[in-house]
Amino acid sequence: MLAYSRSGMFRKQSVSLRILGIESSCDETAAAVVADGREVLSSVVASQIDIHRKYGGVVPELASREHLRQIVPVVREAVAQAGMQLSDVDAIGVTQGPGLVGALLVGITYGKTLAQALGKPLVPVNHLEGHVHAVFLEAHKAGRAANLPAVCLIVSGGHTVLYEVKAENSGVGVPDASARLCYRKMGQTRDDAAGEAYDKVAKLLGLGYPGGPILDRLAAVSNGAPAPVKFGATKMKGNALDFSFSGLKTAVLYHVRENGAYAEEIRSREAALARGERKFEQLMPLCTAKTLGLVREFQNAVVRDLVEHTMKAAEELSVESVLVSGGVAANSQLRATFEERAKAAGFDVFFPSRALSTDNAAMIAAAAYSRFRNGIVADVTLNADPSLALA
Repeated sequence: MLAYSRSGMFRKQSVSLRILGIESSCDETAAAVVADGREVLSSVVASQIDIHRKYGGVVPELASREHLRQIVPVVREAVAQAGMQLSDVDAIGVTQGPGLVGALLVGITYGKTLAQALGKPLVPVNHLEGHVHAVFLEAHKAGRAANLPAVCLIVSGGHTVLYEVKAENSGVGVPDASARLCYRKMGQTRDDAAGEAYDKVAKLLGLGYPGGPILDRLAAVSNGAPAPVKFGATKMKGNALDFSFSGLKTAVLYHVRENGAYAEEIRSREAALARGERKFEQLMPLCTAKTLGLVREFQNAVVRDLVEHTMKAAEELSVESVLVSGGVAANSQLRATFEERAKAAGFDVFFPSRALSTDNAAMIAAAAYSRFRNGIVADVTLNADPSLALA
């Protein structure tokens, strides 16, 4: 862009490239504006937790219906918070997959409509790549930088997967925001994702949905309550970096069934939930020391497997940076354990903020910036891909 200076000469003026991101892969309707792939100008998220809570998980049909209701006001709010008009955005990034097909289609359809109406480029984004860029957004905000190649753990209610992350056509170092990243899958869950296991165990214990936050807080206040059972490391044949949480969830189920002492307090918590009493301060007094010890042992087992596998991958590749993203990355014990282990091993570990850990559109806009700068755009034939692979 050219601007007229006082001297009467034209000078070149640097103008940010601002991308509107749209995310609707599961149960959050989100929109955000990010400048130059790093500066978050706005981020708006409309959660559906209250809608899905009574079902103990996300109901796809209800999620799609709520996305339809929220998508327009959420995008308008994100643009307004950024101090812009829709016509001011330079491109529109939208989640193509993976995710729930109906939910994805809401965001894609609206993104395509906006792109056509405004004459703006449409950039398709892999939801998992968005989680990687969430780490870079937070690092930039904190004045830090992650060297690549790196190992990245993406851990959430729908995904638990390990990737090697590199900057294409680049060696070791800090990537520019426009660098195109490439990925190699190193390990993944063979059954339940870690966040899914949290939700199922919380439901089993009468602690409501979502399970991650409440179990994390209860584990933190267990105050050394003895574990009523011990969960060993999961042993599997094949890839040593793969995860499995289904067996752990089942072990909790069998332990509770075999010990009738849990039944009464579970019923009391379920009654409290039915009354709408689902806050930590309301449920914590209904948990005995035995339950607190069980919750802590469950979380110990999940955190141990996530950290051990990730650190093993980092050691195998001799990387300098470990990236941890996704909803479960907000878990306080997971963060503390990673920081302790990484410091001892000489790695730098990076997390998004808790707001950027869960699904959001700022990470989609950041990923879209890199793709847009590398010429990756879509047309009106773009369709949802619920099983879209990152690598």
